[in-house]
Amino acid sequence: MKWRSIALACICTLFVVLNPMRSLSQQTLTVAVEPVYAPFEFRDQSGEIQGFDIDLIREIGKVAGFGVRFQNIAFDGIIPSLQARTVDAAVGAMTITPARSQVVDFSRPYFKAGLAIASQTNQPINALEELNGRAIAVQIGTTGAQAAQKIPNAQIRTFDAAVLALQELRNGNVVAVIHDAPILQYALKTGNLRDIQVSEQLLTEDYLGIPTPKGSPNLARINQGLGTILDNGTYRNLYRKWFNAEPPALPETVPNATANQDESNWFTTIARALPVLLAGALVTIQLAVLSITIGLVAGSLIGIARLSKIKPIRWLARAYVDFFRGTPLLVQIFMIYFGIPAVIQELGLEFSFNRFVAAVVALSLNSAAYIAEIVRAGIVSIEVGQTEAAESLGLDSTQVLRHVIFPQAFRRMLPPLGNTFISLLKDTTLVAVIGFEELFRQGQLIVAANYRPFELYAIVALIYLVLTLLSSQLFSYLERRMNPVQRVRNRDRAVVST
Repeated sequence: MKWRSIALACICTLFVVLNPMRSLSQQTLTVAVEPVYAPFEFRDQSGEIQGFDIDLIREIGKVAGFGVRFQNIAFDGIIPSLQARTVDAAVGAMTITPARSQVVDFSRPYFKAGLAIASQTNQPINALEELNGRAIAVQIGTTGAQAAQKIPNAQIRTFDAAVLALQELRNGNVVAVIHDAPILQYALKTGNLRDIQVSEQLLTEDYLGIPTPKGSPNLARINQGLGTILDNGTYRNLYRKWFNAEPPALPETVPNATANQDESNWFTTIARALPVLLAGALVTIQLAVLSITIGLVAGSLIGIARLSKIKPIRWLARAYVDFFRGTPLLVQIFMIYFGIPAVIQELGLEFSFNRFVAAVVALSLNSAAYIAEIVRAGIVSIEVGQTEAAESLGLDSTQVLRHVIFPQAFRRMLPPLGNTFISLLKDTTLVAVIGFEELFRQGQLIVAANYRPFELYAIVALIYLVLTLLSSQLFSYLERRMNPVQRVRNRDRAVVST
């Protein structure tokens, strides 16, 4: 009897836990969000995610019977995540467009918006026609980026976040930013963006929706919850809370939100993208070669300074190495490109960085720190007797280093220098954050336009693999050529063959 009671209790427990109706009513949706888009989604001072979109999806969940778990994803990665079904939905002030509607299903519209132009107050711009042939900053994958593509001869710089595009404008590197009007207005209201204005006339009339994967069963529940809060006054209260205005009327559907399905296959997609990607690869090679060359010269001097008998010089060299090896390269790129001009302009001076120059400076300074330690280790590895023998022949310290120590040490440095170059080649992807269009950024721009992430990123990875393999073979060849034993063997083979 006792065992029967225990078995019955276990069965009841399993029924309660596994009850499909219970799991449906308490389902938690994983919702993608990039909290850098105030006032729609951002983090407060305590680090909590908040914003109009955040409150909206939570209220929808309350009336539709599901919980919400947020997952931080970059804006240009939201649609690929929905395509891969790693998330159930997204909130990102995403405009409903025909191209996006091909790859995801949108909810009914929940916000009426439009594009606007941010420009400097001393050079106000209020129409797209005024931007012909001029430098413009946009956020990658947005409708603002699409609008900029239609401007004749525009010099477009793409950034991962609206705040970076606005900083580019503030530093004077572009004349305008094209973005959603509410985002620009909120940024000017709350940010440190002096001498910048937003055009009053909207360039477009757009509607925002909540994207879900194609055929998602959650879309009906989201639409049902959204309809409920629109009718019961909850939506009106949220709108007034975040925008201090009455909400406009919203349609149930967006006209012309669908387009003919793109029938191109993976081969066609790659064939169209390959020329652009190869052009980006050429830029990547130029960037890496120039940076490693400057880094090699600077790193050699710093490595020698690390061995100096003068303590201040030795300490300064050590501090340089510790700083650039101890801080992320991404932070260094931000400091150099955005930070230095902002500091100088605070002093009342006009200054801005060319993107290519800033990228080379950041990569060179970073690689120099690693090369300095390679050079130091290579010099130290040479036996002391070599120095003593050279000095006994009357060579001074500079001549000893130049003619005796460094040639031998360089052969030992080649393998780690090869590793450093390959790492630098891959680290060039980081300069995409300042809108520099190397190989990886070109891939991102193409994905943002056609939403074919697997094919595009696969070919980008393959190009990087080819570049690293070629680099590895080049350094292996240099090692063989500079190996004295190998040279003797080659000479002996040449003598025997003759």
